[in-house]
Amino acid sequence: MCYNCGCQMPDNDMGNPKNITNKTFEESAKAMNMPVEKAKKNTLELLQKELAKITK
Repeated sequence: MCYNCGCQMPDNDMGNPKNITNKTFEESAKAMNMPVEKAKKNTLELLQKELAKITK
């Protein structure tokens, strides 16, 4: 998916390279010299914090 649209197809950018895909995580992890799993975990943790702000 693009992670942001909700289609749940993590490798499909839906025709728009600006959508977030597994490739996005691969490229950003490589740029920071870290495993993809760590980049996803860091993202999840930040998203949880940001969502908590919204629901308060």
